[in-house]
Amino acid sequence: MKSIKKLTMLALFTTIALIIFVIESAIPAVVPIPGVKLGLANIVTLILIQNKMPKEAAAVLLMRIILASIFAGQMMSFIFSLFGGILCWLSMVFVHRLAGSSRIWFTSIIGAIFHNIGQIIAAVLTLKSLNVLYYLPFLLVSGIITGLFTGLCAYFFKKYIPDLHRFFD
Repeated sequence: MKSIKKLTMLALFTTIALIIFVIESAIPAVVPIPGVKLGLANIVTLILIQNKMPKEAAAVLLMRIILASIFAGQMMSFIFSLFGGILCWLSMVFVHRLAGSSRIWFTSIIGAIFHNIGQIIAAVLTLKSLNVLYYLPFLLVSGIITGLFTGLCAYFFKKYIPDLHRFFD
């Protein structure tokens, strides 16, 4: 029964993250730089990490990346999202252990920066060119801004979300 409850909760969080992703995809770009998005689906990952559930956050993140790539019909975006998502998750888990939940906005900024670094790595490997590195400064600045926004959203949403451990235990 415990595993069914946990699986159901993971499916629920994956669905929430996927819905946020789909809604954000429908919003016109805020800036004229390709690939710059707010990354609002990352709020779900941040909330799970805040609740000291990094494995669950990784599972939700990977399922969201897989499903979003399938729904969007762009398997090339899967590679970029996967590289970015894994680096983002690793950096956020590490920073959260150091900074704690009260600085989730900082954790989010670091995650956004590493997400962009992961995407650049994927682009270098895919295109077999270092020319995409010129794009990195723009992505890093956007990562700071969007990471701060997403982190503040997670910080303020946290007070409306009960302790998640009771749903997963």
